[in-house]
Amino acid sequence: MYSKRELQLLVISDVHLGTYGCHAKELLHYLKTVNPKTLVLNGDIIDMWNFSKSYFPASHMDVLRHIMKMASQGTRVIYITGNHDEMLRKYTDLILGNLEIVDKLLLNIDGKSAWIFHGDVFDSSVHGSAKLLAKLGGKGYDLLILINRMVNWALKLFGRDKMSFSKKVKDSVKKAVAFVSNFEKTATEIAIDKNYDYVVCGHIHVPQIKEVVTHKGKVTYLNSGDWIENLTALEYDRGKWEIFSYDKNYLDLIYATDKPDEQDIVKKILAS
Repeated sequence: MYSKRELQLLVISDVHLGTYGCHAKELLHYLKTVNPKTLVLNGDIIDMWNFSKSYFPASHMDVLRHIMKMASQGTRVIYITGNHDEMLRKYTDLILGNLEIVDKLLLNIDGKSAWIFHGDVFDSSVHGSAKLLAKLGGKGYDLLILINRMVNWALKLFGRDKMSFSKKVKDSVKKAVAFVSNFEKTATEIAIDKNYDYVVCGHIHVPQIKEVVTHKGKVTYLNSGDWIENLTALEYDRGKWEIFSYDKNYLDLIYATDKPDEQDIVKKILAS
């Protein structure tokens, strides 16, 4: 059993439960090690675009069960809808005990304002006539991830490092790089105009924490990444934001103690 680490706020997004690329077991492993006061599920948690009766493994259902268990034990769970789970938008503003469904969220965090939303509103490819192409692209992406897993399994047998096909494709396509840059620019400009201290997104599967300064002001931009390729989350506690990147051995060492100071010492040792 892990000694759970207390967190003020945890943000995860782009889990894509119901797809071959989802790392549900790893996510469940991580969730069992933390006890956040507030858990924000920032969109695309369940992939309803690619949902199939023939593929929704027990490990994927276990993630949903554990999140509901967290809510029943006192964690405030806020589900922000994304494009892949947009069907839930008809239930916006629904509150069931500690579970809430919203389209966007404004949070006060230690006196600072945080604007949290999935981010698909900035992506024209998932709206209107382009949505069908985006859905087909999603299925192709899922197949690419499945093939990638098979290749990485073989590479592991031969003692080789893993590789990510989708990351290589994204990094080599100028339009994809430009889209990420424009996405971040749009989000931060609007946040600065509205005088928010933080803007927290998902959608683009690129984990990030950075301060953006313009002639109009400044804002901290954060992105929680995903649980397909990066296996990342955003954690906020004791006045500090951090990107958590999943590593089983790292977790096993960190959570061998339930004392925050000792956990910080272990983190520093592992980082050195």
